[in-house]
Amino acid sequence: MTPQGFVVWFTGLPCSGKSTLAGLLNEALTQRGLRKEILDGDEVRKRLTKGLGFSKEDRDENIRRIAYVAKLLSRNGVIAITAAISPYRALRDEVRQEIGRFVEVHVQCPLDVCIARDVKGHYRRAIAGEITSFTGVSDPYEKPLNPELVVRTDREDPKESLSKVLETLQELNYLANT
Repeated sequence: MTPQGFVVWFTGLPCSGKSTLAGLLNEALTQRGLRKEILDGDEVRKRLTKGLGFSKEDRDENIRRIAYVAKLLSRNGVIAITAAISPYRALRDEVRQEIGRFVEVHVQCPLDVCIARDVKGHYRRAIAGEITSFTGVSDPYEKPLNPELVVRTDREDPKESLSKVLETLQELNYLANT
């Protein structure tokens, strides 16, 4: 019998720490010998959703494609770890319903801290008007209303946040206690 997979969906502003936490979770699950896969928003846009822009419709389609792959992985016993801004609450709720075994982790971080972390200069360009429809600047980010977990990456170091993720997965009976 194939063990049941599930999806851990990291959502938050750009530069909030989603990819960092996804990578740490991936390492922790590797140490436990579990099958897992990361679907990072930046990587997915280079391959699976290349050609999509940043209009609301294109962002929604991007998230639907990530969700589809995550669902396929999870139903085949793989833990899908997503790290995507996924700014719109209604679409995250739609994805939750579609997938079922879904753990939403809100990677909360104040905008000024995200801006300070931005090594690519996207925020600077968005504030200058060079990038339109940029989440947190010229496009909204709708915080989750009832995520399974909120981590505060401005107050916690990444290992503290990871510990909270692992504890939550254990409490929800997705992972065995170790």
